[in-house]
Order: sequence, then C-alpha cells, then structure tokens
Amino acid sequence: MSETAPFSSNLHFCPLCGSVLPLPTLDSDIIPCSRCPFKRNIREHDEVVEKFVLHFNAPKKKKSDTSQEMDATGVNEFNGPTVERICPKCNHDTMIYTTRQTRSADEGQTVFYTCVNCKFQDIEYS
Repeated sequence: MSETAPFSSNLHFCPLCGSVLPLPTLDSDIIPCSRCPFKRNIREHDEVVEKFVLHFNAPKKKKSDTSQEMDATGVNEFNGPTVERICPKCNHDTMIYTTRQTRSADEGQTVFYTCVNCKFQDIEYS
C-alpha cells in the first residue's frame, strides 16, 4: 500500500477509493479501477495465495415433540399447559395443549390437545 492511500485494503480493492476492482482480463496486465484513475498491475497477484476455511455448524439433533418426554420406565410423560376440555374418547375433563402455525400467517393457529388420562389426541383448527 502506498503512503498516500487512504484505505488499507487487499489486492481486490482500490486503495484510493475503496471500490472492488474488476476481474482481470486475458488481454491486459492492468486492472483499472472503475471509479477512479487507479490502476493495478496484475503481476502484484503472482505470489498471493488465498485460503478460505468454511466452518459449518454441527447439525442440530432432531428434537422429539416438546410436549412429550420419556420417564424412567420408558412411558411417555406428557407435560405442558393444561385446559379444562372434555376428552371425546374417555370424557376426562383435562387435556394438555400445544399450538403450531400450520397454515399461512394470516390464519389462526392449530391447537393440538392430548388427554392426560387416555392420551387421545384431538385437533382444533382455529
């Protein structure tokens, strides 16, 4: 970088105005800046080695349904908010519910109910 250059940049950027320099052409050894009079000799790139390392996040483990957890005996133990709602299968008066947005955003959520007694699942499209 020259002493008068206002930008500290790598070879892909103009040191005078900071613009991205265009890709070099096969018929010229000069890379002209498209915004100012700066010109870079392509031979400045001869000894440059660029390395890129991509770090990917570890894949997330697939979660089981958050409303169900296994207890020590291996039986599903349902937990979550409860509501007074009659189960259509066993007539128990308490059900656990979860909500999900299964349709477009301007429509209501879908409510999934699970009976705490018989584990019957009911759906309400609101």
